[in-house]
Amino acid sequence: MLTKAILALIFLFVLVVLFTRVTYSYIVGTLLTAALIIASYLKGYTQFDYIVGLDAVSLVAGAMYARKMTRKPNHLNK
Repeated sequence: MLTKAILALIFLFVLVVLFTRVTYSYIVGTLLTAALIIASYLKGYTQFDYIVGLDAVSLVAGAMYARKMTRKPNHLNK
């Protein structure tokens, strides 16, 4: 049970970052990850309700990190 909680926190974060690196868009990366996780919920692969909350936290954290990662540096404002 603890293993599932740890994986719920880490897996979606990494998945959002991976999809963002592949598609060059944090919005597409977040939407792809959300679509995959919603499909797994609908199929019934989640046994515990708190895992859904941990997945949501991980998805939001991954989206925030991916957004920060894809921003272009603004060196012209000096």
